[in-house]
Amino acid sequence: MKRIVLSLALVVALGLSLNSCRETKEKTENAVEKEADSASDAVNDAKDATSKALEDATDVASDALDSAEDAPNDAIDAVKEGAEDMANKAKDVANDTVDKVKEAGNDAIEKALEAGNDAVDEAKGSIGN
Repeated sequence: MKRIVLSLALVVALGLSLNSCRETKEKTENAVEKEADSASDAVNDAKDATSKALEDATDVASDALDSAEDAPNDAIDAVKEGAEDMANKAKDVANDTVDKVKEAGNDAIEKALEAGNDAVDEAKGSIGN
């Protein structure tokens, strides 16, 4: 009789542990999805900024060509300087985006590991009791 009661208690404990693991898995998946969305937003922001920088560079080049009739040397210098500035800005935006994506990925991994460790600790605690 004792064995039957203990077996039932063990089955109940394992059932509760599995439910906790499912909840932890769902929480982890939600955290990873949220971080992926953040990374996607960061990439989209970088894409928009790069497009704007290219539009600005095009506008600067166009304006420089219009004024090139009056001052060819000044226009060439302005285009070179504007293009270098835009290229540097685009590089900065791309580097910032890569950093944000890395940070979001690392945060997601840390949250997943933390959730997994919590689940293991809960499972150990319920088995030990």
